[in-house]
Amino acid sequence: MAESVFDCVVIGAGPGGYVAAIRAAQLGLKTAVIEKESPGGICLNWGCIPTKALLKSAEAFHTLRHANEYGLEAKEIAFDFSQIMKRSREVVDKMTKGVRFLLKKNKVTLIMGTAQFDSPGRIIVSEENGNKLPIEYKNAIIATGGRARTLKSLPVDEERIITYRQALALKELPQKILIVGAGAIGIEFAYFFKELGADVTVVEIMENILPIEDEEISQTLAKNLAKNKMTIKTGTAVESLKRHGNTVSALLKTQDKVEQWDGDYCLVAVGIVGNVENIGLERVGITPERTFIEVDHYYRTGVDGIYAIGDVIGPPQLAHVASHEGIIAAEHIAGLSPHQLNYNFVPGCTYCQPQVGSIGISEKKAKEAGYNIKVGKFPFMASGKAVAANQAEGFVKVVIDSTSEEVLGIHIIHSEATELIGEASIILSHEGIASSVANTVHAHPTLSEAIMEAMADALGRAVHV
Repeated sequence: MAESVFDCVVIGAGPGGYVAAIRAAQLGLKTAVIEKESPGGICLNWGCIPTKALLKSAEAFHTLRHANEYGLEAKEIAFDFSQIMKRSREVVDKMTKGVRFLLKKNKVTLIMGTAQFDSPGRIIVSEENGNKLPIEYKNAIIATGGRARTLKSLPVDEERIITYRQALALKELPQKILIVGAGAIGIEFAYFFKELGADVTVVEIMENILPIEDEEISQTLAKNLAKNKMTIKTGTAVESLKRHGNTVSALLKTQDKVEQWDGDYCLVAVGIVGNVENIGLERVGITPERTFIEVDHYYRTGVDGIYAIGDVIGPPQLAHVASHEGIIAAEHIAGLSPHQLNYNFVPGCTYCQPQVGSIGISEKKAKEAGYNIKVGKFPFMASGKAVAANQAEGFVKVVIDSTSEEVLGIHIIHSEATELIGEASIILSHEGIASSVANTVHAHPTLSEAIMEAMADALGRAVHV
């Protein structure tokens, strides 16, 4: 069975797995990737991509309803929820076909089915038709991804009490929805549903929404969402959650105050757990720790020839992180000495409106780490491009070391923050110096000038604020 012997077998064709497989094939390794659902994984099929399609529809709806602010006239603006959801799935279909094309182009064998380790060096794939396909491998990369975390106190029924996956397949717009968890997933869905007219309440047990972001950014976003009549309850726990027919009821506790919430849907967005079950890890000597697989900086599991990447190895659970981990693992298998991923320089994005983009450490964490810092800010209301585009909300905030001027963190809240964070990523990954950025000529008028201006402000040489 020579055709079933591979140099590298990747389990899971998400943004980590398919990228790892392609890179391994590019390096001359005979490679297969095994996928049980659809190439692209959760990100492409049930996460990053379909949600961005929904959010774009919400943004367009918002712009049309405010056409008069641009000197335009648009009457009887409405939406078709079923068409919005259909468009989202059409985008997914187009992208999954693209992944299949890339795998074929790079001569990666795509095997559809469920994989289980049978013994060291051997995997059994259960195909949809019931066949059992044995695969022999010299190296394997586990890229099985993650799924929504569920808790006994938050009993998901996938109908009225749902996770992101069911939210992406809804047949109707919720009238009144409770969103538990104010991380990126929860906030993005909150914005989408609210923009289309739903009554939205967001509950977060931490003191701020987007709790991993800079506090000033999180608080600014919360004020903006509240201004648009979204109810946000931080420092609040869900004491109980029950469904009665088409009604969902919850008891919400904030300090010593308990109140009841009633609506038609609840979205649970309280984190991600790794998909470590039913893949035969015990047969090859791998023991997960709290649903995650421990690895070293080359993503080796400690078992010869077996690597793991992406959501299944734990935070930060981001598609772009998984892709880079996959490349490093594939290059190490091929005998190269790849760079190590610096997790301090990983950008994070939230695609509500205004968007949030950040990289590096926050002002608070910089102080806690003992840095002597300077902070610079530039408001977009002082940006000619932002004002002309009617997108003047938000600001850029930079944190720099006051002695070396090294840039420690860049935090942006603006309608285009997730695009602007690209420049910030280059600055931090190259250990950028604030004065160097401030001295770099930026095109005018552009939104990206705001990063330059914020650096100048941190250095005490701001001109436009």
